[in-house]
Amino acid sequence: MSYFPYLVAGLVFMIGIAGVVTSRNLIHLVVCLSVAQSGTYILLLAIGYRSGGTAPIFKGISEKAKTVDPVVQALTLTDVVVSVVVAALLLALALDVQKNEETLDPEELPSMRS
Repeated sequence: MSYFPYLVAGLVFMIGIAGVVTSRNLIHLVVCLSVAQSGTYILLLAIGYRSGGTAPIFKGISEKAKTVDPVVQALTLTDVVVSVVVAALLLALALDVQKNEETLDPEELPSMRS
C-alpha cells in the first residue's frame, strides 16, 4: 500500500484551502475551492485503487480475481458533478455582486464590514 496518493490529496487540498484563506477576489476564491475539491477526487480514487486490479466487469472473471471498487468511481463522478454545479452557482453569485457592488473584493463589500 502506497501513501503517496494520500499525501498528494492532502497537499492539493491544503493548497486550495490556503488560496481560499488568502483570496482577495471572489473569482479567485471559486477557483481555489475547485482546487480543494480536486483533492477529494484524488483521495476517493486512491481509496478505490487495487494494485493489479481489473475493471469491475464480472462477465468471464473468476471470483478470485482482484477488481477495483466501482462504488468509489461512482462517488468520484458524483463529486465532479456537484463541484461543477457549486462552481457555476458561486460564479453566478460573484457576477451578481460585481454588477451590484462594482467590486469583487470581499473586504470592500458593505455587508461584510464589521
